Amino acid sequence: MTNPSAQSEQIIAHVDGGSRGNPGPAAYAVVVSTAGGNHLASLSKYLGHTTNNVAEYEGLLAALNYALEHGHHRLRVITDSELMARQIDGQYKVKNPNLKVLYDRARKLIAQFDTFRIEHVRREHNREADRLANEAMDTAERQKKTPQAQTAGHPHRESKTKSTPATPSKLLHSAATSRQGVLQFGGSLPSGEGEQVNLKIERK
Repeated sequence: MTNPSAQSEQIIAHVDGGSRGNPGPAAYAVVVSTAGGNHLASLSKYLGHTTNNVAEYEGLLAALNYALEHGHHRLRVITDSELMARQIDGQYKVKNPNLKVLYDRARKLIAQFDTFRIEHVRREHNREADRLANEAMDTAERQKKTPQAQTAGHPHRESKTKSTPATPSKLLHSAATSRQGVLQFGGSLPSGEGEQVNLKIERK
């Protein structure tokens, strides 16, 4: 008996989607591995402003597309979204029109698989996908923080330090007469003891 090809073996996709604010900045992540635990791929994408449920469905679509594009037709999806898991397996109806569009796309892709199974687990059993989704949101938020955005909450304040105006120079006026090369002032100059004075001499 020959061993089945890798494409005929079941693969497992841990799917997670998150939104900060719900709706708010959102992203999905998918961690794909073989049934034996060998890592195949890690996928993540920032989605912009949307809801948790939309992000979960976008993650499911990414997992379905990855499997089909790589020739895998047996897929097991693990998600911590009970809503999505129950909607996909038919237990819950899809009432939200935005989710209905994504649900219909997912069902069309699922129809192409030989076997498909979706399981709901607690969040602690989906940690790696959860970590990657949060990492995608963190990365997007850091990229948005341009120098202008970083100062938006703390606008630049112009310095209000008062500059001291330069003290205007005092003009000293006094007539002087030259006698044998020495200037003799007609009266004392109003200057302090030891003060240095620059003189400008104008001839009359």
